[in-house]
Amino acid sequence: MRGTVDAVSLSATHDFSKPNAPSIRLLAGLGVEGDAHLGVTVQHRSRVAQDPAQPNLRQVHLIHAELHDELRTAGFTVEAGSLGENVTTRGLDLLALPRGTHLHLGGDAVVEVTGLRNPCVQIDWFQQGLLKAVLGHDEDGNLVRKAGIMAVVLTGGEVRPGDEIRVTLPSGPHRPLERV
Repeated sequence: MRGTVDAVSLSATHDFSKPNAPSIRLLAGLGVEGDAHLGVTVQHRSRVAQDPAQPNLRQVHLIHAELHDELRTAGFTVEAGSLGENVTTRGLDLLALPRGTHLHLGGDAVVEVTGLRNPCVQIDWFQQGLLKAVLGHDEDGNLVRKAGIMAVVLTGGEVRPGDEIRVTLPSGPHRPLERV
């Protein structure tokens, strides 16, 4: 499985959207250099309030550009970085990846998929009705979270738009993604 990096984004502040950048640097065990969510322990404000010593399983947020396409078709105004992601991908079904999948981004960087982003009410503050649009149900009626996946950085490196993404699935039985 292969895909490409469509865009990269970061923000030093806890804003909902992140501006695009020409490149980002991933730091092993920390996340995106210069991003507000950089750190060994959780940086998301609501999670810090619960327990600031929690490990940061949300160092890098990835969203598939196909979600942006779907949302634009539904009438929303979204683009890379709008939903707070650091890496916008194209050509990979991120939501179908099992936990523990390694994504090789560009020449050096490697992230490990930890789980699904759990969209919250802030997404409706960005655009009314967007929360409902990024939540769905499968054929069995189970909730499907479409707002991207989260990962931790195993190996640092520069990531740029146009970089190839290579997928290494974990061995053994695959565990489905759960919210983190």
